Amino acid sequence: MTLDDPRADLQALYKDLHAHPELAFTEHRTAGKAAERLDAAGFTVTTGIGGTGVAGVLRNGDGPAVMLRADMDALPLREETGLDYASDVVATDARGERTHVMHACGHDMHVTWLCGAAAELAATSGDWQGTVIAVFQPAEEIAAGARAMLDDGLLDRVGVPDVVLGQHVFPSEAGAVLYRGGAIMGAAESWDVTFYGRGGHGSQPDRTVDPVVMAAAAVLRLQTLVAREIAPADRAVVTVSRLRAGHAENVIPDTATITLNFRAFEPEVQRRLSEGARRIIDAEAAASGAPRPPSYQTLSAFPVTVNDADLTEELARVLDKASQIEPRMGSEDFGLFGTAAGARSVFWGVGGSTDGGPGNHSPLFAPLIDPTLGAGVAALVSATRYVLR
Repeated sequence: MTLDDPRADLQALYKDLHAHPELAFTEHRTAGKAAERLDAAGFTVTTGIGGTGVAGVLRNGDGPAVMLRADMDALPLREETGLDYASDVVATDARGERTHVMHACGHDMHVTWLCGAAAELAATSGDWQGTVIAVFQPAEEIAAGARAMLDDGLLDRVGVPDVVLGQHVFPSEAGAVLYRGGAIMGAAESWDVTFYGRGGHGSQPDRTVDPVVMAAAAVLRLQTLVAREIAPADRAVVTVSRLRAGHAENVIPDTATITLNFRAFEPEVQRRLSEGARRIIDAEAAASGAPRPPSYQTLSAFPVTVNDADLTEELARVLDKASQIEPRMGSEDFGLFGTAAGARSVFWGVGGSTDGGPGNHSPLFAPLIDPTLGAGVAALVSATRYVLR
């Protein structure tokens, strides 16, 4: 069976992973599946790196070392795809809240791709020479997994790669490979911000300081950061993804918390967003007569993902259906591996849809298994063989 027709066992693995998603740093079942696959392919396997990370090493004579990375974690989201292998998992998140869990970003596909590529490379060792390092990373969604694995001695355990490769399913034409030299994914930072008021009875707002109004005013004003403080030529995004306050319809609460995320490609633009957000939030609290300033908790921070330009162009010539794209504002911690190793790195997308349907992080996100699965395996195998030729 060719790589263009996904193997039945890989399809079964993908559906199993999709039906059993796990949140950041709780990917025990997924990690176990990955370790089993690597062991069966003849890799030397190490588990528990940075918590739930897995790495396998396959040496095949002298030559460079290539690290292949897949992320494993899912998102706190209720799935609405209607698939017969849809997730109905409910788990406790890092805040201690119960939530539905879904593979809404394609990490189940990423794990399956790498399992398939590892097996194919092991079975065709006569076609390449060097070392393959397969890394299954936890907690990409919170920008913590790559750092956790590196801090736990990943490179000491598996060796230092010369090249680091990774890929991500995109809501683009199924099977297409999408590449770009230089910056391909943006930087991002996320905060929880808590506004402090003075609660009381809903019938006596004059005796309170309402943090809900305070937070709502900040949410609206934050939208002006991009609209009025960032030059039109610069790319930037500000998103408020959550506002939480109170429990009863007749009680004005003491606090309200917003979760916000801002993204850019240039450090100076990212700095202006960060500083501007703090200025607006602090000012709205002061204007409302808050009894104390807001508090800030950084949830995650992603660097810009930058591809080695020369290697990207070389790989584009050996990957099927490859086309160049503009930089995307999504974010990744993939680049930390190449930076830590001092290695060239390349990250690309593989299309997973035919009609530009629901994108990543949607409750309706469902990549087409065929041809997406086969295309992703083939891309990893072709790129690895090129480096290890």
